[in-house]
Amino acid sequence: MAAKRIHRCHREAFLNSAFRSVLLITSLFLVLTVSVYPGLRSLAVQLHAVLTGSYTPGHHSVLIINSPSEQIAKDIGRAVMEKRLAAGVNIFPKTSTMYYWKGEIQDATETLILVRTKTSKIHQVVDFVRSIHPYSNPEVLSFPVEDGSLAYMKLMDEAIPDD
Repeated sequence: MAAKRIHRCHREAFLNSAFRSVLLITSLFLVLTVSVYPGLRSLAVQLHAVLTGSYTPGHHSVLIINSPSEQIAKDIGRAVMEKRLAAGVNIFPKTSTMYYWKGEIQDATETLILVRTKTSKIHQVVDFVRSIHPYSNPEVLSFPVEDGSLAYMKLMDEAIPDD
């Protein structure tokens, strides 16, 4: 009887140890997967494009940023480019804009900045632009690229390094 109890205790201890080991390995796998996900996703997107000859929608984005003047827009655009956060920037000077401010419609002239980047860089671009922009709350809107020239998308990937 005592031998059965000892055998049962050893068996329970072994099962508890095995369960803890499986739980530890599963947890480590999940942590590792989450930590390398951005790199794996980038690799998967590139592999998909090579194998299928197609573009994966949403891998690149276009951002629109407002600016009070053409010179400030150029300064922001150059700074974004120097940080390697974008593959290209366009400046659209003297656009007419209407917006609500303190309950009234305002009519003004602004300069728009069009930024072409990887979707994975949007938060970096937004944070950087907010840190250098003269407005306390600049307009920064992003739109995913659904399709486009594969050759140009490849140039974008080459121009913007992965983290």
